[in-house]
Amino acid sequence: MQTATPVQTKVPRPRADALRNRERIVTAAREMFTEFGPEVPLDEIARRAGVGNATVYRNFPDRDALVREVVCSVMDRTSEAAELALAETGDAFGALERFVHTAADERISALCPMIQTTFDQNHPDLEAARERVEQLVAALMDRAVRAGQLRPDIGVGDLMIVVAQLSRPPAGTDCDVSDRFVHRHLQLFLDGLRAPAHSVLPGTAVTVEDLRRPCTD
Repeated sequence: MQTATPVQTKVPRPRADALRNRERIVTAAREMFTEFGPEVPLDEIARRAGVGNATVYRNFPDRDALVREVVCSVMDRTSEAAELALAETGDAFGALERFVHTAADERISALCPMIQTTFDQNHPDLEAARERVEQLVAALMDRAVRAGQLRPDIGVGDLMIVVAQLSRPPAGTDCDVSDRFVHRHLQLFLDGLRAPAHSVLPGTAVTVEDLRRPCTD
């Protein structure tokens, strides 16, 4: 007796308009989280995105899901900037400089404090996005070190923490005044990274693991 071959059903692909709506929601949320902080009403995000409230909740069942998507999208854009920098040929330090300025414009430091204690910081999507950024930044820095242009006593953590600090203030504050000085101060920092170094740094290079380690008294 022959067994009937099961009919394989196609998994429906999201409609183009549904994908566009999702992208509009994430863009609007990123802008409003940066401007007003994490407690901005979802209704206001829907209004700026030009979609109905139901569309927001259909894509993101709760605020944590939307915040996570926004943070991941910023990390993905930062990774894309690092990949473009790695694809450049020629001046390795110049490519690193351009990446750092682009990363600061993403204002990731204004979004990360929104991850509250109840937020799953070890969510697989966040972990994957974070690891991709870290690996690409490490590759950019390693190339500049091998070219003799970047001082070798700098770690990925050193670079990331300064970019985060200089691209503040946190979300929901008056950013306009500080924003005028971000790239000026970043360039001062970058000039201090050039080899040969003119000073000896105290301590050791900061790694990403150092940044994740909890503070102890």
